[in-house]
Amino acid sequence: MTIQQLTSNLPSTDAASATADAPISESVIAQLAAEFFSALPKQNAHGLNLDLPEHAAPSISHPPQPKDPIAALSGRIPAVVQQSSLNPNSTQRLADPTADHPERRILSSSPVIGGAHNPDPSALFNRIHLPSGASEVPQASPTLANDVSGQSAYYFLDIPKPDSLQTSQSGDVLRNPFAFDDYHVVDDHQLQGLLKDRNDKPVTTESGYYFTATPQLDQSQFKRDQDLQIPTTTQNYQPIDILQIRRDFPILQERVNGKQLIWLDNAATTHKPQAVIDRISYFYQHENSNIHRAAHELAARASDAYEHARDVVARFIGSPSAQNIVFVRGTTEGINLIAKSWGKQNIGAGDEIIVSNLEHHANIVPWFQLTKETGAKLRVIPVDDTGQIRIDEFVKLLNPRTKLVAITQVSNALGTVTPTQEIIALAHAAGVRVLIDGAQSVSHMPTNVTALDADFFVFSGHKVFGPTGIGAVYAKSELLDTMPVWEGGGNMIQDVTFENVIYQPAPNKFEAGTGNIADAVGLGAALEYVESIGIHNIARYEHDLLEYGQHALQSVSGLRLIGTALNKASVMSFTLAGYETEEVGKVLNQYGIAVRTGHHCAQPILRRFGVERTVRPSLAFYNTTEEIDLLVSVLHQLRRAKPYKS
Repeated sequence: MTIQQLTSNLPSTDAASATADAPISESVIAQLAAEFFSALPKQNAHGLNLDLPEHAAPSISHPPQPKDPIAALSGRIPAVVQQSSLNPNSTQRLADPTADHPERRILSSSPVIGGAHNPDPSALFNRIHLPSGASEVPQASPTLANDVSGQSAYYFLDIPKPDSLQTSQSGDVLRNPFAFDDYHVVDDHQLQGLLKDRNDKPVTTESGYYFTATPQLDQSQFKRDQDLQIPTTTQNYQPIDILQIRRDFPILQERVNGKQLIWLDNAATTHKPQAVIDRISYFYQHENSNIHRAAHELAARASDAYEHARDVVARFIGSPSAQNIVFVRGTTEGINLIAKSWGKQNIGAGDEIIVSNLEHHANIVPWFQLTKETGAKLRVIPVDDTGQIRIDEFVKLLNPRTKLVAITQVSNALGTVTPTQEIIALAHAAGVRVLIDGAQSVSHMPTNVTALDADFFVFSGHKVFGPTGIGAVYAKSELLDTMPVWEGGGNMIQDVTFENVIYQPAPNKFEAGTGNIADAVGLGAALEYVESIGIHNIARYEHDLLEYGQHALQSVSGLRLIGTALNKASVMSFTLAGYETEEVGKVLNQYGIAVRTGHHCAQPILRRFGVERTVRPSLAFYNTTEEIDLLVSVLHQLRRAKPYKS
């Protein structure tokens, strides 16, 4: 392109000055340069010309780290800046945040801890395209990505670079769906205000809110701990492609109050990938029938799909057999089933049931009701000031009258990961059965009920990217076989007369009536989706993201984290001085940020910390550091509106 062509687009006065003998002004040079570079063909990382609009070109490299720490709030990775004083044993040599800028928790140039890496740009063009219509979904046992045992070419970033640049089906180059330019929450003058208004807490060695380095387990420990609340080095972690994962969840493109949705309410429910939506749709289009009771084709298809989902659940939680899995509406119904069946059969007057102070109401109320019916007693394991169970006090509660320990694996209100392995071992040594509430753990960490040696394990599908109204109970075979039925009706019987009823063997005898067939199939699809990514990879990414979030929240003065145990998952409950929790939630909603406020159906544990309600952001593997940055930036705005005075 010639100078004449470039200057032809300028105003006549500027064009004249550009071609005259007089020196060209800086403004004209800048315009000429802008015209020149905009006229050049776009190039990607592979040297291919792409004559595309500026906004459609993918980002190939990271921008330089801004000197202004507030401007560094975007585009960062879950790599936590750890001071040597916080973790003296750490071998990672990471930069410390500057003392006068506590918001600068993480530097984009810092090394990555664990498997949480930014996506390789080439991975943007190496996508799995999930079926957009029912006709593309296979009729039986659909798989959502590559074989779980292999290395996925779709969700992991250690993949070969493509030979050529590919575009989406619409012809547009894929771009970051959660790019920071969609989140204009803080204006420039507000950023400057953040720099000038410094009443933030400095980082201290007493914070106590951060994960310690992962302990190295010897081989003798590994078999005992292979359910793995804490990842071990035996796993082959792979960094996951968050861009691809977010594209799998259509609701994440939703806009709320003109802002792109930021879903930080995952402890309440998780969103559903397109693969789950498609699988349920396909069931109703091609398989819909009642199960087990007809000779026609659709009944066979529906029965196969339903029982395949049971197989997937068994595999996902490490059950020795699918016959140990009972479908229920969710964790609440599962605990009630156990209380009203096994509990009534085995717990009587004077017996004791142990729960912890961390429990959701669903793991308190059924046992409270049982004690009122039978004359048994409810005992409670206390927690320490960080929100972790006190094992020393648990041991004191165990006695010959103890019949059951019912405990959560992850607290829904605090995020504490409880020492379930140790609790089960101690309880079994005393001859006591153990129920594990896995509602909040199953989507965040590997689960292996066989390695745990759990007697009962319950979870809900909607907490693990599946549909609502479906969940599962695992119980050991000797328990299921001897437990009495708790509901009566069709589907769970072999023969009925007016004098006698013969029930089906477990698990069918606990599934009276027409079950939630389609959503059971959807749950199977959700678990297969998680398997395609790798729950250990999800756990590692979320571990880094949670550390990032807790560090970032600490930069807000007057913010108190509720629940600061070293071993946590997902949840970052807090209160903000000067504000009711509902106020905070409503302001965050104005910016499209969804968090839960209230008591979270866990009033006893919140009262243990002297509060009635908290603000509860909670994470899933489709969340990003950019979203946490926006949450924190809004909280800083609230703090500036009401400065904190300690």
